[in-house]
Amino acid sequence: MERFDALVIGAGPAGSSAAFELARRHRRVLVVEEHSRVGHPVQCAGLVSSRVLELAGSRASVLHPVNGAAVFSPALHRLGFRAAEPRAFVIDRGGLDRALAERAARAGAEFATGTRFDGFQRAADGTLEVNLRTPDGTPSRVPTRLLLGADGVASGVARAAGLRRRVEILPAFEAEFPVSPGDPEDVEVYLGTSFAPGLFGWWIPDGTGGARVGLAATAGKLSAREYFERMLDHLERRFGSRLRNPTSYLVSGIPIGHLPHIVADRVMLLGDAAAQVKPLSGGGIFLSQRAGQIAAETADTALEKDRLGAEELAQYPARFDAEVGEELRKALYLRRVFLRLTDADLEKIVQALDDAGLRGSIVAFGDIDFPADLVWRLLRQSPSLLRLLPKAVGAAFSRGGPTAPDLEPAGRFPAR
Repeated sequence: MERFDALVIGAGPAGSSAAFELARRHRRVLVVEEHSRVGHPVQCAGLVSSRVLELAGSRASVLHPVNGAAVFSPALHRLGFRAAEPRAFVIDRGGLDRALAERAARAGAEFATGTRFDGFQRAADGTLEVNLRTPDGTPSRVPTRLLLGADGVASGVARAAGLRRRVEILPAFEAEFPVSPGDPEDVEVYLGTSFAPGLFGWWIPDGTGGARVGLAATAGKLSAREYFERMLDHLERRFGSRLRNPTSYLVSGIPIGHLPHIVADRVMLLGDAAAQVKPLSGGGIFLSQRAGQIAAETADTALEKDRLGAEELAQYPARFDAEVGEELRKALYLRRVFLRLTDADLEKIVQALDDAGLRGSIVAFGDIDFPADLVWRLLRQSPSLLRLLPKAVGAAFSRGGPTAPDLEPAGRFPAR
């Protein structure tokens, strides 16, 4: 069988972005997707920034622009914001995946759907022999010079390459409702440890009178579905009636943390497989797209030089870190502060934010791709808000910036 320059496992935003960038540089690329249809099942809530659309080169997946947001405290105290221009876009999430895959295919990338990755061996010349299982169950072996793992939170590529993956996994559960009360111009965020300990719940208008409702929470005694039912109870108090007759469900896991190693000889991880996710929101489409671009640019240079060892490929994580590493480190630190907050603390913080000056800053500087910068700005702007948070934040400020050590040992996160 003819050898590929790169085999990409996973046809999500990370994998298809990398495949496009490599294919348009005239590299022979095969994208392997385990599901029979790209973009199905849907893997996230589908709320994105304009950056995602720009990187995709298309706005065809946009369903509804969103100008405002509202944050609800555990006691349903509402804190609302409204900008003059759209700050986010509700998209057809599966449609975005398909558009990115189609763009890669037009550039020359090949696709194998309904096909599973089943490990690899290293050949005598150093190249990889990748084991695949085709839709009819037939095993095959495909040679490649480089393997890119964009295969999600349970990455088989990471396991096969021996790349240690020690991150926290947040279970997430979402349902789509064809009819829902709520302002169609606002995304709503719900805070409360009874139904979303460790993160939050969301209500996202779909532009047609319905909504996507879900949550992500720290893994514990209750399942994500049980937490979701509790959130529906909470929304019943908010709306005065219960949301009913969901048309679809989404179940996923969100990786939160930092992987110290995302490359090995002839192997690169990207997207959820590399935990390239925003710790404060759990979103990762923009980061996955940029990771795909940077990984492909690094890979192209390495392929040209025929130097595909970990040292050469390390240019990819170095460039990614230079671009977004500071934001992710700040966000991870702030998330660990957030984990210490009680509902009473959250109530006070939402009330403290309900100040004209702070609301103005949120509207002016809010950015769903870089939320940690806004949080740090608000903390510096409001001493009263700073006093409401744990002493650890004050310790970080006394050191001159968000560089304080972890609040908890890294070992508290389950190994994956």
